[in-house]
Amino acid sequence: KTSKNNLLLYKRLEVSSCCSCLLSQSGCSFGGRFYSLEDTWHPDLGEPFGVMHCVMCHCEPQRSRRGKMFGKVSCRNMKQDCPDPSCDDPVLLPGHCCKTCPKGNTHESLFEFFQEKDDDLHKSYNDRSYISSEENSNRDIWKNLPKSHLRQLEAEQLRVSMTTADNKKEEIQGKVIKHRALFAETFSAILTSDGVHSGMGGIAMLTLSDTENNLHFILILQGLVPHGIKLLYRQHLLREIRANISADDSDFAEVLADLNSRELFWLSRGQLQISVETEGQNPRQISGYISGKRSCDILQSVMSSGSALTPGKTGGVGSAVFTLHHNGSLDYQVLVAGLSSAVVGVTIEMKPRRRSKRSVLYDITADFAAAQEERGGGRALGSCGRIEARHIHMLLQNELFINIATAEQQESELRGQIQMLPYNGLDARRNELPVPLAGQFVSPPVRTAAAGHAWVSVDEQCHLHYEIVVNGLSKSEDTSVSAHLHGLAEIGEMDDSSTNHKRLLTGFYGQQAQGVLKDISVGLLRHLDEGTAYIQVSTKMNPRGEIRGRIHVPNSCELGSRGEVVEEAEFDDLVFVRDPAELRKDPHTCFFEGEHHAHGSQWTPQYNTCFTCICQKKTVICDPVICPALSCPHTIQPEDQCCPICDEKVEEDPEGCYFEGDQKMHAPGTTWHPFVPPFGYIKCAVCTCKGSTGEVHCEKVTCPPLTCSQPIRRNPSDCCKECPAEDTPPLEDDEMMQADGTRHCKFGKNYYQNSEHWHPRVPLVGEMKCITCWCDHGVTKCQKKQCPLLSCSNPIRREGKCCPECMGKFWC
Repeated sequence: KTSKNNLLLYKRLEVSSCCSCLLSQSGCSFGGRFYSLEDTWHPDLGEPFGVMHCVMCHCEPQRSRRGKMFGKVSCRNMKQDCPDPSCDDPVLLPGHCCKTCPKGNTHESLFEFFQEKDDDLHKSYNDRSYISSEENSNRDIWKNLPKSHLRQLEAEQLRVSMTTADNKKEEIQGKVIKHRALFAETFSAILTSDGVHSGMGGIAMLTLSDTENNLHFILILQGLVPHGIKLLYRQHLLREIRANISADDSDFAEVLADLNSRELFWLSRGQLQISVETEGQNPRQISGYISGKRSCDILQSVMSSGSALTPGKTGGVGSAVFTLHHNGSLDYQVLVAGLSSAVVGVTIEMKPRRRSKRSVLYDITADFAAAQEERGGGRALGSCGRIEARHIHMLLQNELFINIATAEQQESELRGQIQMLPYNGLDARRNELPVPLAGQFVSPPVRTAAAGHAWVSVDEQCHLHYEIVVNGLSKSEDTSVSAHLHGLAEIGEMDDSSTNHKRLLTGFYGQQAQGVLKDISVGLLRHLDEGTAYIQVSTKMNPRGEIRGRIHVPNSCELGSRGEVVEEAEFDDLVFVRDPAELRKDPHTCFFEGEHHAHGSQWTPQYNTCFTCICQKKTVICDPVICPALSCPHTIQPEDQCCPICDEKVEEDPEGCYFEGDQKMHAPGTTWHPFVPPFGYIKCAVCTCKGSTGEVHCEKVTCPPLTCSQPIRRNPSDCCKECPAEDTPPLEDDEMMQADGTRHCKFGKNYYQNSEHWHPRVPLVGEMKCITCWCDHGVTKCQKKQCPLLSCSNPIRREGKCCPECMGKFWC
């Protein structure tokens, strides 16, 4: 086929990836097909391109202002979520996106989930996820689950299966459920059998009463019906309960009343054992040791002056992270900054019943002072070795606080609640302390009652993962909060003009925010690597920043974010070279107006600041800035802008919006057509800067209905067609661009000479090296590489190869 129909599909992919596409009320139309709400599919671009297995499209339900439902197409690149294979020679099977290890060539445990069905319980409904083991615990995250799987999860229709690397027949599995006891659980035990392949197992969820020393527990068992439950200490029987339960009961609940001081001590040290036995002459048994709740969640606290016993506004910050071990010891790491005077007290406390009567549980001032003498810098770490069982219960119920006293505020200058943050897959939590965010770090310093901390990391795809926790923001439930990422040339200097490397992370309410930033500029990644980047949290009270912290994330992302290039696309043609000497050596460099520009770069030309130029493999393409139509009655033309704006008073907001496409800041309330390299300005979409949040909202232009039978597009850059004038027959685009001689071909934004060959590029996919296009007298023709027929049943495709081959050719 020629490329005309395929180009239409390219534009659909392009627009769906950069702006919101408004579709029909009952579903989505994509590529000539109709999809119902919540449907997911791999887009089929037709011959010779075929199905894009690494692109997943989703028909997302949306609700209009009038309450009507409609669909919005959203397509994303899935290859960035592929797990790293554990073998040295992974293969890509036909019809798959992620590479996998050949059978019998894995070295790790396999962890997968599947849908529960009566006819096929073992059919997997997602790609298998290989995860490593650490201290007999597995932690990972399945990203971007379809909403159908989320609904099945809510309905408790999913099961988890785990097999070992040595023997794939050794398998354990169980249903994923949401149990009522999870919210109160503070102690836990995993119940197993000493026998191999016993088919039995269970868990115990336990909690202490709030006022009495009663230990409540619930057992969830599989493979046995309990007759008796025993509480043991070093194989000595302490207590025994008879279980009145049948095989139809899903769980068993009971209370161990009035634990004495010795039993509470053994409970805090993880030395109590719970055992479950069946009835009969040869009873079967499973057992496990009780310890503090086993979880991948993290205990942390943000200390602020606004939460002190006597609230103040100092602009200081305290950050603490805790680790509770199975033997009852509590490790801590504490960091304070921006204080008015020296630290004289660090304590872990209960909530005071009266302001004048504090309830100090553990005083760690001496350990903090010793660590300060050794390390300095307001950072200290240590361990509390004797945590009582009651205090473990209160700690895991978010009922304890950490307090910082200083020479000027001897009772409390900083204070924060110790809270549990649920596991979210962010590796930075386990490996690093969070970055403190304080008003004293803002330029100029802000004396605020708020404080915060943040975890930040950059993954292999050069995507930035962040999690922010704040404390002490006044009226946080009523006031919108925005967090920005800044990259600055010098530490401590930030003026209004330093907006070249500034990105809005998120706008949020409350005390927590987390997310992933994918399309990061090379300059911002460089600032992260050099430690000259900042996270700043702004509020309506302090729009120029209320708290701020410097972040240093070493990375090797010279190419920028890599989430958009998949399939066989390589990074060879995406190198951003900054050294002038290297630029001249690069064969893809463009020379324009006396300067060399790297392939993929964009700039504003000197001859006309209302143009945007990009370099595409030695070819410079300059597009004029396309101004959107304005609906206001009065407009003005700012001297420093190309497009007129409405002459209306806009609420003053120094932040504005940063759009990665044109890499420019846009004033609040302004609209523009998005610039998407290498396609230029997309006139079929309009973006708006929402000044209150700094977010960019893009939507598709709605074309008016036409009455003529053969509408035309008067200008190639126009979005909507028009009815032709009766006296001027329309010219085809090709006729307007071609001379009378040998005709050229236009593909995307590039022009090709007659008989020239190239590999096409598809948005969200990259360069299709297995497809070759050529120009045949003004007509673009494309063909996929012809692959031979294979006789084997398990073909594979190797790295850099277009055609699958039999596995026997490579594996002995």
